[in-house]
Amino acid sequence: MNERVKELAQQVGISYDYLNNTKQWVLIEALAELIVRECADKVDWILAEGGKTQGDLIKKHFGVE
Repeated sequence: MNERVKELAQQVGISYDYLNNTKQWVLIEALAELIVRECADKVDWILAEGGKTQGDLIKKHFGVE
C-alpha cells in the first residue's frame, strides 16, 4: 500500500501517532486494500491503454498487487 492511504487517513482525522502504532496501521491498511480490490473488481472488465484493465490501474495507484 502506498503513501496515499496514509494521506487519506490523515484527512479523516486519524493522527500521525495513531498511524505509527503498527497494529492499528496494519488494520487500516488491510481495510483499505479490501476496499481497493472490491472497487477494482467492479471495473476490471473495462480495458485501458496498454492491455491493462481499469481495475489494474486502480490497484497500481494504491499500491495493491
